[in-house]
Amino acid sequence: MKTGVDWVTIRNARHPFYDFCDEALEDIRRQGRYRSFTPLARQAPRYPVYEEEIDPVPGETPEGREVVVWSSNDYLGMGVEPEVCEAAIAAIREHGAGAGGTRNIAGTSPLHKRLEAELAALHGKEAGLLFVSGYVSNQASLQTILTSMPGWICFSDRCNHASMIAGIKGARGSTTVIFEHNDLADLEAKLAAAPIDAPKLIAFESVYSMDGDVSDIAGICALARKYGAMTYLDEVHAVGLYGDEGGGVSQRDGVADQVDIIEGTLAKGFGVHGGYITASAQIVDYLRSSASGFIFTTSLPPSIAAAALASVKLVRAQNWRRERMFERVNEFRRRMRAAGVPFMMTASHIVPVPVGDAELCKKISRRLLDEYGLYATPINYPTVPKGTERLRLTPGPYHTDEMMDQMVTALLRLLTEEGLRPGAEGTAQAA
Repeated sequence: MKTGVDWVTIRNARHPFYDFCDEALEDIRRQGRYRSFTPLARQAPRYPVYEEEIDPVPGETPEGREVVVWSSNDYLGMGVEPEVCEAAIAAIREHGAGAGGTRNIAGTSPLHKRLEAELAALHGKEAGLLFVSGYVSNQASLQTILTSMPGWICFSDRCNHASMIAGIKGARGSTTVIFEHNDLADLEAKLAAAPIDAPKLIAFESVYSMDGDVSDIAGICALARKYGAMTYLDEVHAVGLYGDEGGGVSQRDGVADQVDIIEGTLAKGFGVHGGYITASAQIVDYLRSSASGFIFTTSLPPSIAAAALASVKLVRAQNWRRERMFERVNEFRRRMRAAGVPFMMTASHIVPVPVGDAELCKKISRRLLDEYGLYATPINYPTVPKGTERLRLTPGPYHTDEMMDQMVTALLRLLTEEGLRPGAEGTAQAA
């Protein structure tokens, strides 16, 4: 039976998605947004020194060269702490490499439970829940909460992380209201305009990772109480670093008890892997029972849970890493300022160096690596708005004075050579 359709031609034709990918990638390259990865092997005993493999001459053994990394999110170096590494090794020997199942199917070990209890204690909450990453903890928790009851309104800071936005957007049936970044007057105006009886959630971060600014947690919590809203706080770039025990900005400011849900990561200040939320027992139990991102995935390996548990305990008990990190951050800023290298002054540990052009940002980053053996991540759109491209530097407790001088000298030379001259603090001006 003839249908008029040439199925042979259709079967042999290239699917249009291949062409779409080619065109989209070309457009990304044209805009200077194409992301290239730089393989670097961390050298644990010499952190923040990494090794970059140099392409060998055919037939010869690959050689490596030392690279000092300035953009690691392992802010305190906990990922190379011997006690943390030994905890992971011991757990692998005892429990094997993987979890063997979801949390509901043979994938919950005593280590997972102990870690969740430790995180709850860190934030002064009744319970904690582990996720496979910080992205998933945000996306799954927010989506699950905002689809739980009809009529939810989520008030979301304009600069919230992509994982939070994904969870909020994925919550069908809820309403999203964006308030201007860290603008409490705008937030209050929008809360006041919302129906009194609607369930409300304010979602925001403590430390915003690209600009390095810090939110007014106490002020937002006061508005939440005034207008009957819950609060959801992302402390991803603050846990481990702020507060007497590393509980984040909310702990430092003494307001953790005013926040309903605190989300964090084990991959930055704690140097391992995974995400989590802490909250009341019933909220955690509801998410444990309802969040797809928690239920339908293999749990974190016991070795990761063991390493994270060791890290959290060390960070809670010892202040010297936090103190040393902030001393190093302040010293680096002092040297940058003295040399006339532009940077954005922030209230956090993050030191952005403004460039303002995607291609130029990538070029300066590449030259730092090729000519100086310094790795500084270029941050381009869509991570930051177009025209605000920058290098993101995170001095840590193990960056020496010599390393700092090398980076300051390199930045001053390269910014000048690439047509940017030192301007007022926080700017890089076209020559």
